[in-house]
Amino acid sequence: MKIISRLLLSAVVIAVFTLPTSAQPSSLDTRIRNEVTPFKGKVFIFAKNLDTGATYTLNGDERVRTASTIKIAVMIEVWARVSEGKAKWTDELVLTKAARYAGSGILPELGDGLRLTLQDAVRLMMTLSDNTATNMVLDYLSSKDALGADAVNDRMNALGFKATRIMRRVGGGGESKEGKLADNLKRFGLGATTPHEMVQILEKLDRGEIVDAEASKQMLDLMKREQSRYAIGRTTPEIPMASKYGALDALRSCVALLFTKQGKIAVAITVDDMPEVMWSVDNPAYLLMSKLSLILADGLRSQ
Repeated sequence: MKIISRLLLSAVVIAVFTLPTSAQPSSLDTRIRNEVTPFKGKVFIFAKNLDTGATYTLNGDERVRTASTIKIAVMIEVWARVSEGKAKWTDELVLTKAARYAGSGILPELGDGLRLTLQDAVRLMMTLSDNTATNMVLDYLSSKDALGADAVNDRMNALGFKATRIMRRVGGGGESKEGKLADNLKRFGLGATTPHEMVQILEKLDRGEIVDAEASKQMLDLMKREQSRYAIGRTTPEIPMASKYGALDALRSCVALLFTKQGKIAVAITVDDMPEVMWSVDNPAYLLMSKLSLILADGLRSQ
């Protein structure tokens, strides 16, 4: 019997070590680093399966430039103001030359004097990432308080988000207290955050913990209507997603909540310091983020 047992054990050992490589399990971290290591640029990731609690991070607590993803914070401040009775969705905003800033959106193509409701402006800010609409919203907030940008930051602080800050209006002016610090403005430009905090914001929205349950749902519903799907969600149009994109010459960023059949996966990825400027839907960072999001969704749902 001892001889048979030894023979069986030897057979098992041989079988394990002769399995093809594709059949052997690989760690999520290894799969992510295989994609990130050869990439020309810095990559920052945080992701969480909101159903199981499983997480993954790669430089996820480092502070990064936000580009337009900071508009999530502006959106939250507006919803809070409406909930508190300090603003109305029907309040009127007027398009002026001072608010105009190109880069993304439709308002720069329209004439001065155009009248929008606050709700219209917020929808344009989030669905088309309209920079002019964002400035109009910030100017509206400033008409109610000393400075709209500081109000946004105070709201983030009250919600427990210590790293997420807007520094100024899009294109300049209206600097917040933190934006007036030369190092912050030079380093971050429009805004700062961490991938970890962005995922925490998504998680609070999903739990109905920002403003209230109905407001949180409405904000996620608005984010589901964003018109960009260049990175996270690029190859999976069948998966519902609430998202916000951001882009600068050397940066691409995406914050998204994926509603997969296996669970809700919150992902925040920032790619910065890319050596080449490429304003295309096939920007290498978009392609990388697409691959990473697929790996993260697969890896986190299986843990």
